[in-house]
Amino acid sequence: MDLAGALQLGELAAAFAALPVFPLFDTAYFIVSILYLKYEPGAVEMSRKSPFASWLCAMLHCFGSYILAGLLLGEAPIEYFSHNSSVILATAVWYLIFFCPMNLFYKCVSFLPVKLIFVAMKEVVRVRKIAAGVHHAHHQYHHGWFVMMAIGWVKGSGVALMSNFEQLLRGVWKPETNEILHMSFPTKASLYGTVLFTLQQTHWLPISEANLIFFFTMFMIVCKVFMTATHSHASPFAPVENVICPVLFGSVPSGHAGHHHDHHQHGPSHEVSHPPPPPAKSKEELNEGTRKRKAKKAE
Repeated sequence: MDLAGALQLGELAAAFAALPVFPLFDTAYFIVSILYLKYEPGAVEMSRKSPFASWLCAMLHCFGSYILAGLLLGEAPIEYFSHNSSVILATAVWYLIFFCPMNLFYKCVSFLPVKLIFVAMKEVVRVRKIAAGVHHAHHQYHHGWFVMMAIGWVKGSGVALMSNFEQLLRGVWKPETNEILHMSFPTKASLYGTVLFTLQQTHWLPISEANLIFFFTMFMIVCKVFMTATHSHASPFAPVENVICPVLFGSVPSGHAGHHHDHHQHGPSHEVSHPPPPPAKSKEELNEGTRKRKAKKAE
């Protein structure tokens, strides 16, 4: 039996799933995405030196998921830019955040109570994009579970997965920040969410798409709003992962950790080496110095 039907939430979930995201929710999505761009070190200076590069980075933050999904599906990655209204809206948000006089727009949207509302609205768009990505891939690859999961995942977190490319546009190269190596909560949640939507799309999960969108959106909103309000980076999945991952994949060998610790402990001692002592002066140099001091004193 459907859980939402038992809780009498079917009509509410259906109405919520049918709620249009443009322009209100999309605006909130653009605002939060470009806010994160402005938080990046050097982003403000880049916007003054090269406004076009700053605009390109902003468009990647807003539409990176569509670009990456298009590449994976063999479609034109620039196709989403044919939606003129969305691109113009994102451009207007970028301009106001970076160039509004006295930073008024930025101060308003980054005010924490207002920002929390926008963060919640952004998660509504994220879950819709995951569901739409799985649905789109299901039409092209009816039995391709992994294709559905891949497209749903990049639709939900494509911006983070393209972060290294976006950094190159800003003149930064930090391969150690690869999102695959260090998944943030939105990336990890999008991965888990796309698994659920794939199971639902292939009828292995006995719940309607509207109900799944409703419940997963509520979960994402609660987590992201709490993490943003408390400035926390701790993943809600960590307690479960800390129990399951060592059982399924093993733990990090203690020898490797010890070697890593020794490297950090002894490495700097080689880098910060004391300069060699100056060579001892010869007897003739000492006598010459003494004669100069006596001559100066006589003067």
